[in-house]
Amino acid sequence: MILSCQNISKAFGTDVIVSDASFHLEERERAAIVGINGAGKTTILRMIAGELDPDQGVISIARGKKLGYLRQHQDVNSTSSIYEELLDEKKDLLAMEQSLRDMETRMKEFAAGSAGGSSSDEYAALMERYNRVLTEFENQNGYAVRSEVTGVLKGLGFSEEEFDKPVCTLSGGQKTRVALGRLLLSEPDILLLDEPTNHLDMNSIAWLEGYLQNYDRAILIVAHDRYFLNRVVTKIFELDNGHVMTFEGDYSAYSQKKAQLREIQWKAYLNQQQEIRRQEAVITKLKSFNREKSIRRAESREKMLDKMETLEKPSEIRADMHLRFSPRTPSGNDVLTVQHLAKAWPGNLLFSDLNFAVRRGERVAVIGDNGTGKTTILKIINQLENADAGTCTLGSRVQIGYYDQEHQLLHMEKTLFEELSDVYPDMTETEIRSVLASFLFTGDDAWKRVSELSGGERGRLALARLMLSNSNFLILDEPTNHLDITSKEILEEALRNYTGTVLYVSHDRYFINQTATRILELKNRTLVNYLGNYDYYLEKTQELSRIYAPGETKREETVRSASKEERARRKEELSQKRRMQNELKRTEERIAALEERDREIDALLADESVFTDVEQCLKLTGEKAALSRELEQLYEKWEELAE
Repeated sequence: MILSCQNISKAFGTDVIVSDASFHLEERERAAIVGINGAGKTTILRMIAGELDPDQGVISIARGKKLGYLRQHQDVNSTSSIYEELLDEKKDLLAMEQSLRDMETRMKEFAAGSAGGSSSDEYAALMERYNRVLTEFENQNGYAVRSEVTGVLKGLGFSEEEFDKPVCTLSGGQKTRVALGRLLLSEPDILLLDEPTNHLDMNSIAWLEGYLQNYDRAILIVAHDRYFLNRVVTKIFELDNGHVMTFEGDYSAYSQKKAQLREIQWKAYLNQQQEIRRQEAVITKLKSFNREKSIRRAESREKMLDKMETLEKPSEIRADMHLRFSPRTPSGNDVLTVQHLAKAWPGNLLFSDLNFAVRRGERVAVIGDNGTGKTTILKIINQLENADAGTCTLGSRVQIGYYDQEHQLLHMEKTLFEELSDVYPDMTETEIRSVLASFLFTGDDAWKRVSELSGGERGRLALARLMLSNSNFLILDEPTNHLDITSKEILEEALRNYTGTVLYVSHDRYFINQTATRILELKNRTLVNYLGNYDYYLEKTQELSRIYAPGETKREETVRSASKEERARRKEELSQKRRMQNELKRTEERIAALEERDREIDALLADESVFTDVEQCLKLTGEKAALSRELEQLYEKWEELAE
């Protein structure tokens, strides 16, 4: 065991974040902490990293083990270049390499006889030291250190042209990628990653998945990327209402087990509540008899109820968050037509001669590497950026609702109430507070400043504004960023039920697979069209990439090939699951039919005209016995299928 958390608790004021939580991590184990935003996932990582002290409990790390922590946000202001910043992580090896070069120079001086009055003993000592350092250097793979740094930088999405950029000039997302690269190169024994995929494009996420799958040390991750979790982790720690529960397996296994567990918990809770109500009714009835014996029996039952350990009501699955997009009026069939669109920044051509159209009812996802211009396309359509060439033409009756990933449309100085009331002045205070409550902003939350909100909370507020717009064309830029998994699932459901049109940019592969009817991939400054969701895109991309993007790397092809094999395996699993579900349904229907016939026989046997007829009685009782035998077999079969 490399990490142990025993009975840890943490509260901020009256808010209990973690309560008596216990879990552990073995060496080489890859685990994730999941839970809704605000549950305390980052708090747990910070306690493990030593940035916060638990109020109670003990956090133990195995002796001599090194811990590395990637925070969500990085404040790196180094004047070093990106390449130098990562290479600095290997400074011990670089110093060892320089020491070897110095000793080689000294040995050449001995050979040339220019080493002054040095003795043969000194030369022997130098050779012995050189061999010792060289062995250590080779054991640590010192000769590959520069190629390793280059590989990590390219894997995280940096081009060679960017290697010389000073770190202090980078965006927040780029700084986080630099910090992640440096952390990976440091090879800690316990790797703590807080939302590592937030600033990575799809290819970089695929590279990171492969890197972590081959990482031979312990990993603990907080992430909302369900595809990523499925491919990387083998254990899930769920944080719910301050309590931690451990699940073995990937995210899909956790999700399935959690659903089963919730069903069991709800049944147990409802059964107990039903039993409590039944006992209370019996107690009331016994007391109403107003006799000494009945009152004593009622009191006995009351004592039994008092001793009963009442089950806690299972928490709701975000049932109080309501998101429904409803267009005020339908648009025409032609929603958007883009022709010959081009855009470049100084020294950087993003794209040229882009042509595509969006029809009513489509949900179109735009994907591609970071920096290719996906968000710029959305801004040009929304007239927030000017195109260098080309046109964007909206169809008749099109009303745009825009969601930007940086939430720049929100006013930081306003309260949440003002943010909605200023945009929708016809709404009453009750209506505004009701909408805020439906997005989990209750009570005094309405008077918070937008600047005080977390990223996830700002995302929910932006979605509330978008929902109220009643637009028939939603343009969304990374709508799932900062949302927890439950909120993502609610957004997915809302978009699937939306009768308008959607155009969005996202790198969330699970989200795309659930919502997109078409994918546009921005690659090599042009668009490639895929008529399907993300699974369809994965199936077709290798063949089409040879035509449209001949420069695709071997790594991408390998990742996609592996993904195809994974999809085939999952397809077979789903097929088998459907067969078993159908068999389960047929079994349940047969059981229901036999139980109904059994009740009919009981009713017939109670009929005087039947139970006085010996021949008919024998026939019915024989049928009832046969029914009983078949039902017993069906019950056993049902239990096997249900498991």
